[in-house]
Amino acid sequence: MRKIISPLLAILVVGFLAVVPVRGQSKIGDPFSVGLQPVVTSGLTAPVTLASAPDNTGRLFIVDQIGLIKILGSDGTVLSQPFLDLSSRIIPLRPGYDERGLLGLAFHPNYATNGRFFVYYNAPLRPGAPPGYDDTATLSEFHVSATDPNVADPTSERIILQIDKPQFNHNGGTILFGPDGYLYLSIGDGGGANDVGLGHVEDWYADNAGGNGQDIEQNLLGNILRIDINSGSPYGIPPDNPFVGTTGLDEIYAYGFRNPYRMSFDLGSSHSLFASDAGQNLWEEVSLVVKGGNYGWNVKEGTHCFDAENPLVPPPTCPDSAPGGVPLLDPIIEYVNTANPIGGGLGQAVVGGYIYRGALLPQLRGRYVFGDWNKGGGGGPNGSLFAATPRADGLWRMQELFVTTSPNGRLGHYVLGFGQDPSGEVYVLTTDMTGPSGSTGKVFKLIRPSGR
Repeated sequence: MRKIISPLLAILVVGFLAVVPVRGQSKIGDPFSVGLQPVVTSGLTAPVTLASAPDNTGRLFIVDQIGLIKILGSDGTVLSQPFLDLSSRIIPLRPGYDERGLLGLAFHPNYATNGRFFVYYNAPLRPGAPPGYDDTATLSEFHVSATDPNVADPTSERIILQIDKPQFNHNGGTILFGPDGYLYLSIGDGGGANDVGLGHVEDWYADNAGGNGQDIEQNLLGNILRIDINSGSPYGIPPDNPFVGTTGLDEIYAYGFRNPYRMSFDLGSSHSLFASDAGQNLWEEVSLVVKGGNYGWNVKEGTHCFDAENPLVPPPTCPDSAPGGVPLLDPIIEYVNTANPIGGGLGQAVVGGYIYRGALLPQLRGRYVFGDWNKGGGGGPNGSLFAATPRADGLWRMQELFVTTSPNGRLGHYVLGFGQDPSGEVYVLTTDMTGPSGSTGKVFKLIRPSGR
């Protein structure tokens, strides 16, 4: 989800930090205490997301990067048989570190009656793809078995959309249905670094800036897409998508992203769309996504100017709008990456979460819970957890989450993703490995601090 040398992604840190105030970074408040309840502690390799089906069964579906979807029953046990096994359809994964695999799952809003659901995974490169490319990102539809609600029909696959990717990283990976009934998909800029190289549009925007993130005409990389899977063949285009009837690819909903690995809609009345975008070297960010929004990559990294030829040194100036006057939108949350030479880094790769709407932690209600894959510095897995609160003006205020159920207040695992159940409670998905190997995957639930 970030540069090739950094591991899959995410976050969940807990503990006190000595933070260096930095211009442009979200204000850091005192740590906030939470508890973490182990929900699944065995049988998983690299759980990257968790979803619930809108069928009132109370089941939660855990997506494992290695190609499996498993069911966590309402009784708290994981069914031995996978709901769906796509391990033979995904591209072979690198055990030491890989951002490819099975990354997304979304159930149709009418799943209880139509049994339709959708997955996003990296398949081997399809015939006819450009030479030298790595894989083919695939969005597919499946149906549940007609005889067993705990098993999908593996023969029912219908490919909806495929995008050939030049490099193995920056896959995005979230698919979800919006309150408008349309299907949203996040996808990265194609991979590599700096949005340059094979498969990346030549810089055209400004000095050493442009790339797939700013291109809206030649490919779908670096975007959040929105499609109508209830019409068309294999899909339709929502008539109010921003580039319908004008220059730009019709599927694009928002653009200017590097690797929007995780995104989510607020369960509250606003239904706002949040997307985390892993930075190149210096800054991690989360944005509030609006239709037609341009989020700056690779002209900017977070709120800062970016130079693809010198990514460690932000230029003093850069454009604040795209050709035609479309503004480059700044994130609502930004923090320093540990690779940033200014110091005070909080982590290596942001992992987006959810606006908390549960009942177990009322003080978190209405706040954005998210994390970072790993703080770094050696010593093994050391992911972080954060909560962010809106401010009247400027970047949101961040607080680290101090885990009272841990001996040292920290999670002690790499963070791969988050999940949210229908009641608004939030789950954290972790591993102890830098790549999709082993069996250290776990799922935790945020609960009240111990002793309270």
